[in-house]
Amino acid sequence: MATEYFNEMYEGGAVRAPYARLEDWMRSMPAELRQMKQAEAEDLFRRIGITFAVYGEGGDPDRLIPFDMFPRVFAQDEWRKLERGIKQRARALNAFLVDVYGRGEIVKAGKIPSRLVYRNEAYEKAVSGFVPPRGVFSHIVGIDIVRTGPGDFFVLEDNCRTPSGVSYMLENREIMMRMFPALFQNNRIEPVDNYSDLLRRTLASVAPAKCDRDPTIVILTPGHFNSAYYEHSFLADLMGVELVEGADLFVENGFVWMRTTEGPKKVDVIYRRIDDSYLDPLCFRPDSMLGVPGLMDVYRSGGVTICSAPGAGVADDKAVYTFVPDMVRFYLGEEPILNNVPTWQCGKTDDLKYVQANLKDLVVKEVHGSGGYGMLVGPKSTQEQIEYFAGRIAADPDNYIAQPTLALSTVPTFVEEGVAPRHVDLRPYCLVGERIELVPGGLTRVALKDGSLVVNSSQGGGVKDTWVLAE
Repeated sequence: MATEYFNEMYEGGAVRAPYARLEDWMRSMPAELRQMKQAEAEDLFRRIGITFAVYGEGGDPDRLIPFDMFPRVFAQDEWRKLERGIKQRARALNAFLVDVYGRGEIVKAGKIPSRLVYRNEAYEKAVSGFVPPRGVFSHIVGIDIVRTGPGDFFVLEDNCRTPSGVSYMLENREIMMRMFPALFQNNRIEPVDNYSDLLRRTLASVAPAKCDRDPTIVILTPGHFNSAYYEHSFLADLMGVELVEGADLFVENGFVWMRTTEGPKKVDVIYRRIDDSYLDPLCFRPDSMLGVPGLMDVYRSGGVTICSAPGAGVADDKAVYTFVPDMVRFYLGEEPILNNVPTWQCGKTDDLKYVQANLKDLVVKEVHGSGGYGMLVGPKSTQEQIEYFAGRIAADPDNYIAQPTLALSTVPTFVEEGVAPRHVDLRPYCLVGERIELVPGGLTRVALKDGSLVVNSSQGGGVKDTWVLAE
């Protein structure tokens, strides 16, 4: 029996209210104009320089993420529910991080197994006992959300370290406004272009205790070979802050300093876009050429703030993910507004038996995997692929979780033959500092291959502009 998917534009043969003004626009666009506009969008993306890298495949590593011009639309009441749930989740995740690097009350209460926290490769003993400014470990939380019905939203995973993609959210909007100005005149759409102002305000609000003036903020990048380098430079330009590499910074007299043409300048807040293990060769990987020797000593002494904090990754581990609803109840005393996707942990004997018996119907993911790699989509896989994955799971069950194959919602998408439904997800970006804020929208990723449920750009997915209609 064919799976029925919720179409976000059509319900019962009628156009849903949020999309009411898009049907005529869609139907009145001739194929020649659509193709011309699509080529214009691609040219704009390429001229702006928005590319991503795919490593290890040979050829030109810099590619454009395909941009689909048909926007995804949320009504104001739909967005309000999402916003409340996202903020609630961000509060719970940060409370969890403060707790597990402190007294560990949630572990003592038996709400989460000790091994998932303290034996987790993302748990950083170097920050045990340290509480960052305002008790915030994860300052930019990217929460991946899927939809299965009119009011049914599920969190697929949390990203508490350095979630990427926000540059696409901003540039998708910019390009849509440039190409279709009449659409924005005819629809009242909430703006997203204040994201950089909110980000800068968030970073400034968590300046360290020893900062006695307007904080100096920098973005620390691994360099131009990194797949998200465009985004690093893009955000630095928007915020009016310096983009630096590890060699541009040094530690002296208990502070971090930036080399400038006018002499050293003290740095107060580092928005880092490099992994924990490369931050400080004296504390983590001794062979790292990307970090700053002595950085962690300054951080622990209150001389600099690192955003997001080292060690934040233990909260977005896919095995820890299953316990986030318990975190909401434990720390906030509330019921979760957004539910998790039901998840089996292969490290549990009963769960493992179920997963092994039902692999053809499940999605299996590596606990530390990302980018759509290291996963099996059972219904879309061959018997050979399923058997191969079964062997990997049996060899290291703790490294895998499994989830049902969700009936992801679809949104109309421009394809070669016209318009067709394609599956989507959503990544809003929640900023956590003195206050918790997010712009109304996010990055909608779309699986461009017919029938595919994998939206990751590295696996052939594209992006859409995401609209939230104003009241």
